[in-house]
Amino acid sequence: MLETLKKPFLWIGAIFTYIQNHFKAMLFLLLLVLIFGSQDELKTPNLAIVKLEGEILNVEEILENIDKAQNDENIKGVLLHVDSPGGALAPSIELSMAVKRLAEKKPVVAYAGGSMTSGSYYASIWSNYIIANPGAFIGSIGVLFQAPNVAELAKKLGISEQVLSAGEYKQMGTFTREWTQKERGALKNLIDDAYDLFVKDVATARGLNLAKPDEFANAQVFIASKALNVHLIDEIGSLSSAKTKVEELANITHPVWQKPDAMDKWMKRLESSAHLPLLNTMGYLK
Repeated sequence: MLETLKKPFLWIGAIFTYIQNHFKAMLFLLLLVLIFGSQDELKTPNLAIVKLEGEILNVEEILENIDKAQNDENIKGVLLHVDSPGGALAPSIELSMAVKRLAEKKPVVAYAGGSMTSGSYYASIWSNYIIANPGAFIGSIGVLFQAPNVAELAKKLGISEQVLSAGEYKQMGTFTREWTQKERGALKNLIDDAYDLFVKDVATARGLNLAKPDEFANAQVFIASKALNVHLIDEIGSLSSAKTKVEELANITHPVWQKPDAMDKWMKRLESSAHLPLLNTMGYLK
């Protein structure tokens, strides 16, 4: 019985003895692995990936990533990896202008990995080339303004509002009553202006016929093959082919892609799992 109990400890002792006797050799091998096994990690990246994911509301971090890629002289080309249903108008335009500035300095290929619709399509239009996954959704070029009308519910609950305002249209878009015809007209003009801006920028960036917006800008969502037919994208392919296109446009023969920090990746997963959908009703692209 005693001998049986001793056996595991004998094995443990043998392991420690081996480590002690061969410590220098093991340390040397470890150094070799670290030096020669991570040569790619030691190389300076010459290509970058900027991700545009989820609803477009706060774009500060994405803008920072675009600026970093633009100002880093070692980076010769950028892949804009998009999977977003769109979002608010102003942030989408801000991204679009940033991508345009970037594409004027170094090649940018936008890749639709899932959804490149509405505001995220707006953000991508000035890329030098757009490639989409065969199952990606593209387009939805339109503008939406919506707000609930809770007047009946408030009445049933015995809730009434007290409002002081100056200016005929100050309560335009309120959800506590029906909108007046004047308010509806003013909101429609606002949405039409935003839509015209969207369509004009898409037509200019993609070389489309502005006189025929119904062909590409009636808020329809296209599968990748049909998006290709109406020239909203340049090619159908995979993420790998999108990377190859960046390397080609950047004239890079020995590509070294920038890798995300491990801690950043973990934080992104944590943030994604805890994310709650946000509602933004003003100037929403759809």
